[in-house]
Amino acid sequence: MSEVRTVLVPDGLEGERVDAGVARLFGLSRTKAADLAAQGHVIQNGASVGKSERLLAGSMLEVSLPSVAPSPSLAVVASPVPGMTIVHDDDDLVVVDKPVGVAAHPSVGWVGPDVVSGLAAAGYRISTSGAPERQGIVSRLDVGTSGLMVVAKSEVAYSRLKQAFRSRTVDKTYHSLVQGLPDPVVGTIDAPIGRHPGHEYKFAVMKGGKPSVTHYEVIEAFRHSSLLNIHLETGRTHQIRVHFAALHHPCCGDTMYGADPSLASRLKLDRQWLHAVGLGFEHPGTGQYVHFESPYPDDLQRALDIVANF
Repeated sequence: MSEVRTVLVPDGLEGERVDAGVARLFGLSRTKAADLAAQGHVIQNGASVGKSERLLAGSMLEVSLPSVAPSPSLAVVASPVPGMTIVHDDDDLVVVDKPVGVAAHPSVGWVGPDVVSGLAAAGYRISTSGAPERQGIVSRLDVGTSGLMVVAKSEVAYSRLKQAFRSRTVDKTYHSLVQGLPDPVVGTIDAPIGRHPGHEYKFAVMKGGKPSVTHYEVIEAFRHSSLLNIHLETGRTHQIRVHFAALHHPCCGDTMYGADPSLASRLKLDRQWLHAVGLGFEHPGTGQYVHFESPYPDDLQRALDIVANF
């Protein structure tokens, strides 16, 4: 059994050997990719290509991959997600407003709700690109972060959206309530992020980490905290949380990254005050720019009301 996967070759793979490019696109070994090409299972713009031929940016690549059954622990099981709303839906994509406490997709060790399973329960057919448990997911939000996510429904949309996130052309806007007042009040944090050497699930600013850039400006300053408007240039795991913790201005409620637990208690927060309020990108089907917005959920609005009256 095999499945045919169709993607558009991204600009970054222009001129790449077929075996090397297919290996990168589909997470295969280069030897396996070469074998697929030798067997006639790699087709570019309608013609079979050999392992040493070159990829053309923007071309349609069809690859027949051996079917692999997903691990039972990561299987997508249709499960409704209370509080998850659909902001936009068309033939190419669906934009969801993800509640706190919901993962982007199934993962080892996570037993709670997730976006992929919620969409399956609601009858949405999404792209089969990506790992079986991450179908259609082109970017993720932390379980403890609420707000906007886009999920691809077609293979072409998946490929184009993935490339848009890689090339940093997607406008990702977050609001966060952080402790104290950042100085300057408008700035850019350019500091590499890597996995924390002493904590399996934490990340940190560290030499040798991946380049990470966060732009911010203060919307409003309060007595003990500041509301920030944040634009991500890169999209590292926990990027906003790590960057502001490194500046000694952790997100309110984010005790994992050093937030004051007593302040979190006063604000009635049991998660980081962080919300993906805006998402804009070139629509993969129409080519037109689209933009979506999300209001603050009740717990974050309540905390904001409290801090405004300190």
